[in-house]
Amino acid sequence: MSWLGLEDKVAIVTGGACGIGRAVCQGFAEVGANVVVADIDERGGSKLAVDLREQFGGKHIAAKTDVTEKSSVDAMVAAALDAFGRIDILVNNAGILIPRLLVDPAGKEELTEQIWDKMISINQKGYYLCAQAVARVMIGSGGRGVVINMTSESGLEGSEGQSVYAATKAAIYSMTRSWAKELGRHNIRVVGIAPGIVEATALRSDEYERAVAYTRGITVEQFREKYEQVSIPLGRSGKLSEVANTVCFLTSERASYIHGTVVNISGGKSRA
Repeated sequence: MSWLGLEDKVAIVTGGACGIGRAVCQGFAEVGANVVVADIDERGGSKLAVDLREQFGGKHIAAKTDVTEKSSVDAMVAAALDAFGRIDILVNNAGILIPRLLVDPAGKEELTEQIWDKMISINQKGYYLCAQAVARVMIGSGGRGVVINMTSESGLEGSEGQSVYAATKAAIYSMTRSWAKELGRHNIRVVGIAPGIVEATALRSDEYERAVAYTRGITVEQFREKYEQVSIPLGRSGKLSEVANTVCFLTSERASYIHGTVVNISGGKSRA
């Protein structure tokens, strides 16, 4: 058994087909856990599950999941139980970021009810639906398990042009602490993770950078320069594998007394 002792544990990772979620799936598979890649991208999730089986062995599966729909979440949980008989870990990671201004005089990138509802539904409701469904299974099995909620420092600081995203992440801070108070009695730990600037993922697409630059009244080139000027004492962006390693540690018994808090993974990042 490895130092982490995660061999044969069953971990559900939402939004697992790309970005941070993909790295977390790979991290779990590497230490011997069985992974459920829960993603609305059925093709991407299925391909990753096959890749994990070929590279690391184990019995990894994919489950097409729309985290905003209870029936879809319930079907994903049922698929996990059918394949493995239990669930040990949930990583609430699926999320979306659509940059918009509260008021845009030019009318190009202004917040709408449709965008508001979409981001709240995925980033907040999705966490609730998945956590509820999985925690119910954990409690029904006698208790014990770990729920990891992916949040962001923007939930504490706010973010220009990203007010709704920041608001959803602020909610995750509160839900993490509240669920920890409720689920701790069942020996289910709840921990939040707040990554800082990490290497490029689908989130940092050209479209995203253009939209953010517009909301801040600067060019894409200026935005990229400003991005690099953020003070990170370690002098670099984080690696996706470093986020994944942290998730693996926090879900192991080596972190058995870490509960009801949010761990910042930012290299000491500040705005100074």
